[in-house]
Amino acid sequence: MVTIADVARHAGVAVSTVSYVLSGKRAISASTRERVLASVRGLGYHPNAGARALASRRANVIALVLPLRSGMHLPVLMQFATAVVTTARQFDHDVLLMTADEGPAGLRRIAASAMVDGIVLMDVEMHDPRVPLLRDLERPSVLIGFPADPSGLTCVDLDFYRAGQVCVEHLAGLGHRTIALLGAPAVVYDRDTGFAHRTRAGFAETAQRHGIAAIAQPCEENFEAVVQEVAGLLARAPDLSALVVHNEAAVGQVLAALPTLGRRVPEEISVVAICPDEVAERASPALTSVLIPAEEVGRQAVSLLMRKLEDEPVPEGTLLPPRLTVRASTAAAPPPDRVRSRRVPTGSPAA
Repeated sequence: MVTIADVARHAGVAVSTVSYVLSGKRAISASTRERVLASVRGLGYHPNAGARALASRRANVIALVLPLRSGMHLPVLMQFATAVVTTARQFDHDVLLMTADEGPAGLRRIAASAMVDGIVLMDVEMHDPRVPLLRDLERPSVLIGFPADPSGLTCVDLDFYRAGQVCVEHLAGLGHRTIALLGAPAVVYDRDTGFAHRTRAGFAETAQRHGIAAIAQPCEENFEAVVQEVAGLLARAPDLSALVVHNEAAVGQVLAALPTLGRRVPEEISVVAICPDEVAERASPALTSVLIPAEEVGRQAVSLLMRKLEDEPVPEGTLLPPRLTVRASTAAAPPPDRVRSRRVPTGSPAA
């Protein structure tokens, strides 16, 4: 096994110099640093994690607390998790994934052990019972999401309030006067999950400011439920000409349901989604969408945590601005009489 002493001899430097290059704890000249790293690569040296942890009193592991709950869309969650894992590796850390919904007890257990150096927490609720404990833990933490009161915490996320605003502003600019939000499943709102509430608030308040009639409701994920919910919307609001879908698992179901209910996209109804780009791009028609930047959020969460581990100052809140990409699913609002003339087909759930 190649040792740190072998690397030092190969590079012609002291063992302490190799240690400083690898740990970043002391400034080393660029030429020396490159010579040491070339020797590390050439010899295939891998630092011993156990010895390094003893020397630094660190585990070189962070915990990603991602409780798997109903109403969560696993593919998007895994994008966040992958970003956390790959970024942690860039900082020479591994990730302990905690998927049990243990609440404060789980955080207390992991923080009391020597297993992890810090914690990244996901699926944050507006009045999350884990938050008071996070303020008191000795282990540093970063939240992907914002509770109602983020003071004393470090949080990062997409600005979902602004995302709701951007969707409405786009539709208002196209002349739509009656719109609806199909949000996350009801259980997500029942849990008081932050991102869902903030999107709905941004949507509703911006629609009111523009004088637009707006409906916001949860949306389940199976096709039969989606058909019933969309048919119910069309029956309640005959002038409805646009939908905002904030439910990645239901996007395809909504696009499949609309033709069965006599609505062509975008000629008779426009659709905007808040979702990853790959979901929007492979839809038919391709969806105008606000990107959920899972990779960037995960990367920033880990970077903030690493700065906290080094006792560097970090901002309390980091909100990423939403980016809307216009594709084929939105168009100018059709005349209201044309929308009203389209009836829900006989035999549909709304008939």
